[in-house]
Amino acid sequence: MGILHEDVVIIRQSEKEGEPSEITINCPDKTGLGCDLCRIILFFGLSIVKGDVSTDGKWCYLVFWVIGKSETRWSLLKRRLVEACPSCSSASGISFYRSELQPPKPSDVFLLTLCCHDRRGLLHDVTRVLCELELTIKKVKVSTTPDGRVMDMLFITDTREHLHTSERRNETREFLKNVLENAMISCEIEKVGPEITASSQASFLPSAITEDTFVLEMPNQLPSGSLTSSNVSIIFDNSLSPAHTLVQIICQDHKGLLYDIMRTLKDYNIQISYGRFIIKQRRHCEIDLFIVQADGKKIVDPSKQKSLTSRLQLELLRPLRVAVVSRGPDLELLVTNPVELSGKGRPLVFHDITLSLKMLNTGIFSAEIRRHIIGGREWEVYRVLLDEGDISSVPRNTIEGGVWKMLMGWE
Repeated sequence: MGILHEDVVIIRQSEKEGEPSEITINCPDKTGLGCDLCRIILFFGLSIVKGDVSTDGKWCYLVFWVIGKSETRWSLLKRRLVEACPSCSSASGISFYRSELQPPKPSDVFLLTLCCHDRRGLLHDVTRVLCELELTIKKVKVSTTPDGRVMDMLFITDTREHLHTSERRNETREFLKNVLENAMISCEIEKVGPEITASSQASFLPSAITEDTFVLEMPNQLPSGSLTSSNVSIIFDNSLSPAHTLVQIICQDHKGLLYDIMRTLKDYNIQISYGRFIIKQRRHCEIDLFIVQADGKKIVDPSKQKSLTSRLQLELLRPLRVAVVSRGPDLELLVTNPVELSGKGRPLVFHDITLSLKMLNTGIFSAEIRRHIIGGREWEVYRVLLDEGDISSVPRNTIEGGVWKMLMGWE
């Protein structure tokens, strides 16, 4: 038994601008599928305003209502969603889906070395082009020379797995050239060996950055414009279903909200049998989830309920951490987000950081992305040294608040 390949994902685009489009996914289930799908939707810059999820543990049916953009590439989105579903096989010339899964092959890593004349917003323009080309930044090192030149070293992977070809590399250079124009001096792309890839894996954070910098547990104070614990309600109920635990969540919406819930449940190995998500007026969200543990049993242990509640509350209030700290006479912007246990990071973070700084008219002197172990968890850490010429003109709290609102989708 199976389902036709073209029916795995069906997208019905809205006829009027501002109205939600409907994405229907019908395929075999797998652990963390909801998280993977929400991550792709977030990567394409879409906002989920309503969702329904149901599964019997073998087959699942999901419907997402999303608000898109005029430039949304719907056909490419469908292709990426189909690829996230359990693998496809061919039978008698007709493609069907089956539940057998194979571990994904690690993507090749390439080094993009870009030399440019510096200008305001340059790094965001580079990041935007790479996002459009589906090139994922795994690690970056950006520095500015005294003569006003910028050297960008970006370790990237290709979602399309074609960057080893000359056609794909030339396409990347041409896209960058079209956007950067005369600012671009040179652009080189080469595949890096396993020794370089290994050195970019998670390491323990230098003493210059501590757990206290980000307040990884629930803080007493949050960035300006943030929510407080009173804005999040999480209730467990084991009386309504004989086989499932009902989790009711009431909170305020933010960019990637459903992804943050799904990745938390995925990391805890919690399975969702049925779920409903809706955004009402003023970003008010209501989520009902009927869940079970990996062994198929309800969550009745109070300690497990408390642990999951604490983690969900933390991730809903602060899915990312933002801080602006002094480095002698300089200011450094620090942003970090947790990495999924599967090793996947949050999409579009660097894109939004560079966009917010561009909108704040704040220059970037140097930037770095690395993964570190903080508090026993793996985190992606973004370190951006701000241009000293802009520090006095833009207050620290304005930078921190502006970046925070951009990352949360409240700009």
